[in-house]
Parts: sequence; C-alpha cells; structure tokens
Amino acid sequence: MRMCSIASGSSGNCIYVGSDDTHLLVDAGISKKRMEEGLKTLEISGKELGGILVTHEHLDHIQGLGVFSRKYEVPIFATEGTIEGIKSCSSLGKLPEGLLHPITIDEKFTIGDITVDPFEISHDARQPSGYRLESGGKSAAVATDLGMYTDYVVDKLKGLDAVLLEANHDIHMLEVGGYPYYLKQRIMGEKGHLSNELSGRLLCDILHDNLKHIVLGHLSKENNYARLAYETVKLEVTLGDNPYKGEDMNIQVAKKDSVSDILLF
Repeated sequence: MRMCSIASGSSGNCIYVGSDDTHLLVDAGISKKRMEEGLKTLEISGKELGGILVTHEHLDHIQGLGVFSRKYEVPIFATEGTIEGIKSCSSLGKLPEGLLHPITIDEKFTIGDITVDPFEISHDARQPSGYRLESGGKSAAVATDLGMYTDYVVDKLKGLDAVLLEANHDIHMLEVGGYPYYLKQRIMGEKGHLSNELSGRLLCDILHDNLKHIVLGHLSKENNYARLAYETVKLEVTLGDNPYKGEDMNIQVAKKDSVSDILLF
C-alpha cells in the first residue's frame, strides 16, 4: 500500500491511499486543479480513482468535490448524515446521479482490493467519520477532526502500518490568539480538534513496532506551525508510558499547500 497527503490543513484536505490496483482519496477539500496535480505526482489520473471517501461536510473537506466528480464521475462514499450535508451545500453545484453511496459506521465495505472500515469521530458535523483502510495484510488510517478520542477510536487505530493523525493547534497559541472566544471554545471542545499534546497522547496509545509511518495533519494556519507540532508530539511520545522515544519514530508533518512524501508500506 501507499499513502500521500496531497493537502492537509485548516484550509483544505485531500489524502491519497491506495494499492497497486485500487486508488482512493479521503476528502476533496481543495480545487480540482490541485487534486489533479497531486494525483499526477503519483502518476494517477482522476479516471483511475476507485472512490472518494468523505469524512464530513465541512468545506475544507468537500469544496472540490462538485467540479472533480462532474469531470471524472468518481463514486463518493460517506455516511448518510454527511451525504445530507453534501447535498445541502449549494456551492458544490449538482452532483451526477448515482455517485453518492451511503455507508454505515463500523460496517466494512470493499473498493477493489481495499477494505474500508469507517469509524465514528467526535466533531461538530452531521455524521462524521474517520477511515481505516486495509489491503494485502497492510493497513493505514486517516483520523482528523477529532475533538476527543476514546478507547473505541484507539481500537480502530491499533495495528496500523501508517497513520495520518490530526495535530491541529497549540493550546497556548489558540488561547492568546485573535480568535473570538466562542471559536476558541469550539476548537478546544469535545467536538472540535485535537491539540498537539492530545495528538501525541493518542499516538502513544497506538504505537507498536510495525507502525512505520506517522503523518501529522490538519494543522491550523493561525494556531500552529509544523516544527511546534512535530516537537510537541515527539515529546509526548518520549514522556509517555511506552517503550518508545520520539526521536526513534518516523514522524512527518503534512503541508497545507504541497504534496507530501509518498509512503510505501
């Protein structure tokens, strides 16, 4: 399998996960042009995609969905609540008939040779989900927009070979920054976003010897920066109740405006 962040941040998200024969996107929150450019880096065209998995209906996860799906007619998979949100988003325009496929949390389904396991996440959307993807004995997951995590989420993220995990904000930067009070409370709330510290603690709960690739994603433009997220998560791993040290882990930070390294596993 392989995974690559085409874009990840508070302004737009699009993640590629695939096998030799099946190619998927998780979210389409950037322009069609940027998605096409990212796929070109992977030597894939939009016509080769087996599906787009949508985590939830916020614009930074779906804003390119309408234009892209009209051109390539790629099947779109999402929970019924997310599909309702997509349909109510007038800026997407009309989606081609038959492209929207409802899925159910905790009910696995297959696209090509990839098994997809959608899991519930805590976020202020209609019915948001994360995704675990498995093929050929390898597995990866995309887990962003988590206001909090529970043992259930930890179980869904155990035994992975690769993970893209939210590290949205530095708590101090958010607290002293210019956001209005209600927005700060939303971000830090149980249906908001994971801080760098919480991201590191969640990572501690899912670490094992075969987790070779860790990507920190969905960083806030205003309340975080890459080096801070990296160092904070690394420190949480080092200080955590586990046998690992942060400097021993392959931790990368996804960029909001450029394609990340292609991770092979």
